[in-house]
Amino acid sequence: MQPTATVLVYSNDANTREQVRLAGGRRPSADVPPVEYVECATLPAVLKELEHGGIDVCVLDGEATPAGGMGVCRQIKDEIFRCPPVLVLIGRPQDAWLATWSRADAAVTLPVDPVEFAESLAALLRTRLNNGPVPASA
Repeated sequence: MQPTATVLVYSNDANTREQVRLAGGRRPSADVPPVEYVECATLPAVLKELEHGGIDVCVLDGEATPAGGMGVCRQIKDEIFRCPPVLVLIGRPQDAWLATWSRADAAVTLPVDPVEFAESLAALLRTRLNNGPVPASA
């Protein structure tokens, strides 16, 4: 059985979470393992999943409310030991500087472009898999 990569998807909007799942697909690139998605609609759910460990990449909706993905990104980069790479979904290209401020590893605009998203997700998965998985919290 082939190992899978786990991608956390945070958005309060179920349609955005669905866009991410459909754009990333079961396998965003032939050279990365199949992907399993964990969906979160709230910040506490994100923090709980990250504390459990095993998340390889986070996809955070910068337009989410009440906790926006860029603020969540900055928080988890500060608080989570060996934080997984983060892909932030931004509302417009001009918001790229905010993604940089949040310390996101990559950013793509909404609505999700399947090709751009899959390429960005695969690149972050490659980075993560080369650096090793996040251990579960002790």
